[in-house]
Amino acid sequence: MRQNPSFAMTDVGELRRIVEQNPWATLVSSTDDGLVASHYAVLLDDTRDDLTVVGHVGKPDDLIHDLGARELLIIVQGPHGYISPGWYGDRPSVPTWNFVTVHLRGAPELLSTDENLRVLDRLVARFETPMPEPRMLWERPNDADFVERLERGTVGFRLTPTSVTAKRKLSQNRPVELVDHIIRELENDGPHHNPPLAAEMRRANDARA
Repeated sequence: MRQNPSFAMTDVGELRRIVEQNPWATLVSSTDDGLVASHYAVLLDDTRDDLTVVGHVGKPDDLIHDLGARELLIIVQGPHGYISPGWYGDRPSVPTWNFVTVHLRGAPELLSTDENLRVLDRLVARFETPMPEPRMLWERPNDADFVERLERGTVGFRLTPTSVTAKRKLSQNRPVELVDHIIRELENDGPHHNPPLAAEMRRANDARA
């Protein structure tokens, strides 16, 4: 990813927030057969305070990625969306796309069965907890045999990145007042209504004020 110092993200707390809020990630490997990409949810490792993430792949994706034997790139995509040139007012401008993304690269460590079960349990809890009647991994009608069979069809991993590249392109190169206008356009009803992107832009714009 081409980096622009004006848009670079380096604060670990902010990077963790993006990963936490956007768990659906793209996993990319360069294998002997070429590039391979898969899509899975990842979680921050709750035993660490850095950017280590844990997750799993379904078999045979572990073999396709040669998981554990080579580097893995995990791409976390935050809020993103179209920005119309009409929102810039009466000045020369072109359409653009605002976005937040985090790239984590490193060699993943394969998890033991017990570790993988814990990650799967956390993953289910992460999304089921807000439900009116949560269905947790180990609760009925699931039984231990069912959960253990499920685990055997997956391979868990932990990735502590050796390289982190993150970018937050949110019109920071524009005047604060103009960014406020763009935010309002994203909040309004319309073809490019995008409250998550508006919230991310407001967060970045408030930090400039």
